[in-house]
Amino acid sequence: MGTTLPVVASVIELALMAYSLITRSHQERVRSVIRIAVLAAFSLGLATAVIPWGARWIGLAALLFVQAVRGVWALRTDRGRADGYRAAVPVRRAIGALLLLLVAISPALVFPPYEPLPASGPYAVATARDTYTDANRVERLGGRGGNRRVNASFWYPDRADGADSYPLVLFSHGGLGTEDSNESLYLELASHGYVVCSVGHPYHTLWTRDDAGRITLVSMDYVRELQQEDAQRDKQQSFRSYQGWMETRVGDLDLVLDTVLERAAAGASGVYGLVDGKRIGVMGHSLGGSAALAIPRERDDIDAVIALESPFLYDIVAVENDAFVFVDRAYPVPVLNVYSDSAWGHLAEWPQYARNYALLTDPPATAFNVHLGGAGHLSLTDLSLVSPLLVRFLDGGRSAEDSRAYLRSVGRVCLEFLDRYVKDLPQPT
Repeated sequence: MGTTLPVVASVIELALMAYSLITRSHQERVRSVIRIAVLAAFSLGLATAVIPWGARWIGLAALLFVQAVRGVWALRTDRGRADGYRAAVPVRRAIGALLLLLVAISPALVFPPYEPLPASGPYAVATARDTYTDANRVERLGGRGGNRRVNASFWYPDRADGADSYPLVLFSHGGLGTEDSNESLYLELASHGYVVCSVGHPYHTLWTRDDAGRITLVSMDYVRELQQEDAQRDKQQSFRSYQGWMETRVGDLDLVLDTVLERAAAGASGVYGLVDGKRIGVMGHSLGGSAALAIPRERDDIDAVIALESPFLYDIVAVENDAFVFVDRAYPVPVLNVYSDSAWGHLAEWPQYARNYALLTDPPATAFNVHLGGAGHLSLTDLSLVSPLLVRFLDGGRSAEDSRAYLRSVGRVCLEFLDRYVKDLPQPT
């Protein structure tokens, strides 16, 4: 429907132009009747759910409504009586209408309707949200001041009896991601018996909403810092950026993890009562994966880490002789690094990925690397479902031919790894 509507609307505009040129008349009455009929057909499509309503259609609905109102006015005033035909007018009208249509329909083209990826596990999945205040950190990224408040969303097995507990998986979104950026993965893990907690890092996430309904948007200073960071050109500046990003995100993850574990240990109700605090995995995408990789360096209650195309930024401790210096300690827990085509061919040349390359060329027994080819960096997230066009643009033309199959592969490799190293289940044969 996302492509059918603009095609039909374009054909109508071109047909009106052709009819006007052939009949040498502006055809005001015909044009007005068609405008009213198009709005009626669009409204009927919405009413019968043939067209699924969403914010993507607001622009088109407004355009059709205005055109229909003008049509009613033209019919009531009989504006078409004195035609005053000029050949250029139908052409200009068609061009203008098509440009307006393009603007109005662009949200639907960029964000077409899609069906969520179904989870394959035996459990139904419930959701919850919460907000945590860090008594030890003052908010420095935004102008509100006060203590930093961090939001978290949960996906967990919907077990009414509350008798079971499940491993906890903490997730950190990418550089400009959101809490639900990998929802298909969260649903898959929760359906197989995990409590998934996705952290929304205020001012690092595109947007997030706290428990009072207050929305926090991404910091433009942070966006500029992301855009300007270039590890090959200026390693010192990159190192300073990495330190700031990791301090913020690791602090957020520690806050959420500590709070969830405290409430679970205290026997709190709801999702907290389902958390098994002795089995914990941490994962993330891109910059979020870098933060996830940092957590086992700071605490000893983590069983395993998954990084979806993420460098070991926290392990960079200095810059010497124009090269990053990495901490000289073995990685303490099992780790799975998942790569798309975006980074896979560059691990040896991108300086911030030097530790990733070392784990690829000489991996210890508990370091694993998986290359999921045929797609780019953002195809590792649900943005490939939400906006295939945007993913293709942002990933430089690299996008999965079948994004649903690609995301199922991401879910499968992550589930197998967590089952092995967090649940301690036998490896699949």
